Amino acid sequence: MKTYRLPNPTTPEDLECRWGKLLTFGDKVIIAGYFYNGQNKPCYFGAAYEFLGDNHTCEGAIELRAASGVEFKDDGHAIAWAMQQ
Repeated sequence: MKTYRLPNPTTPEDLECRWGKLLTFGDKVIIAGYFYNGQNKPCYFGAAYEFLGDNHTCEGAIELRAASGVEFKDDGHAIAWAMQQ
């Protein structure tokens, strides 16, 4: 969480302003973020948040549940990882 500077708790609206790849997936919000590791190295990470209450709008409170400890070669693999959390 600290490496990728992921806020916790937060809202989907706040995450969407910081990262371009955000999906609401049931009661979860998943993101694919970019974290530069150097030239020709994997730079995408995945994270899964979960809604804290019944408010599943962009202003509902969410909390981080998982963040990938590894980077992926593209945002699709990062999203796939986050969806499995």
